Amino acid sequence: MKKIFILGSTGSIGQNALELIRNNRDKYKVVGLSGYKNIELLKEQIKEFEPSYIYIADKNMADTIIQEFDCLKCVASENNGLADLAKNMDYDIILTAVSGAIGIDATVEAIKRNKIIALANKETMVAAGTCINALLRLHPEAKIIPVDSEHSAIFQSLQGFRKEDVNKIIITASGGTFRGKKTEDLTKITVKEALKHPNWSMGKKITIDSSTLVNKGLEVIEAHELFNVDYDNIEVVVHPQSVVHSMVEYKDGSVIAQMGIPDMKTPILYSFTYPEKEFNTSIGFLDFRKFSNLTFEEPDRETFKGINLAYKAGKIGGTMPAVFNAANEVAVELFLNEKIKFLDIYKIIEEAMNEHETINFTANNTLEEIENNLTTIKFVDKTTRDKVRKKWEK
Repeated sequence: MKKIFILGSTGSIGQNALELIRNNRDKYKVVGLSGYKNIELLKEQIKEFEPSYIYIADKNMADTIIQEFDCLKCVASENNGLADLAKNMDYDIILTAVSGAIGIDATVEAIKRNKIIALANKETMVAAGTCINALLRLHPEAKIIPVDSEHSAIFQSLQGFRKEDVNKIIITASGGTFRGKKTEDLTKITVKEALKHPNWSMGKKITIDSSTLVNKGLEVIEAHELFNVDYDNIEVVVHPQSVVHSMVEYKDGSVIAQMGIPDMKTPILYSFTYPEKEFNTSIGFLDFRKFSNLTFEEPDRETFKGINLAYKAGKIGGTMPAVFNAANEVAVELFLNEKIKFLDIYKIIEEAMNEHETINFTANNTLEEIENNLTTIKFVDKTTRDKVRKKWEK
């Protein structure tokens, strides 16, 4: 039985993961959960899955949980509580489905312990990919299995092949809520409109990222770090049907694609079962007879500027991807709170990047060097967020 520690259990990824576990109780045991604001849902999850460890950022809420569930061994409420649990508790797989830089430290601690990391936290590889890869070289028994549908698709399409066989990676995008729209069409977009994704059921933040196509930019940087492929060999194509989740083109001209229904439970399950495939009653199957065609098109990078900004940040390297990510996160938060307009998201990202003086990392050969660079990333992440909030929060 695999012991699973879920960071972000009340979010969409966490809830999907728990549904998979619910249907295969004989194979999985939930040993830890973390939640944010949805405490009532977290309580229901605690009652059902009986984890030994809980993380809640708010101390008052944590105290409430302690009083209500006295069987818990530990409730961590400190700032580094997730990292402490990842460092000390007993688990086989850690699913990192939290948003923000808080997920980086937990991943670092899991790598140090040679654990399997089911990675759904983009910040880990976007902001700190160079350091994470260096740490993985020091701990080769640890393994990251990507949970994003696109990166899971690439990961699966690479199985059995050598890196030198790869010609390019092709990341697919649904096109988001506003596919086909032009800049003038997006000036008065509301939060409600931006949250209507045509294919996927996801959390609010990632749905907004999909509507801006910033998510594809984040995925380009993440793919570069996860698979060690040059940015010039990573391509984004719009695929409105969301059946092909991404592809790998090889040097002999062949293309291997991973396909399936648009359901995040599929990549989550694969991260739990890798390298094997497993049936789960909550996952549906793709019926090709229902698709008369599958189409692909070039993304509109002039209207949806997030992709080009991401390529720019990735190619600059150093701390610039962390700035791109942090500025976007705050911008999305401000938009969801109706404090900025939809198109201001691009403006905030570009402004933050233009104002940032990139810090290039020192060598990543030792644990001390890696930790020093991670400290730099966290500092840049925080200062970027503070600057954006100070200027735009009204």
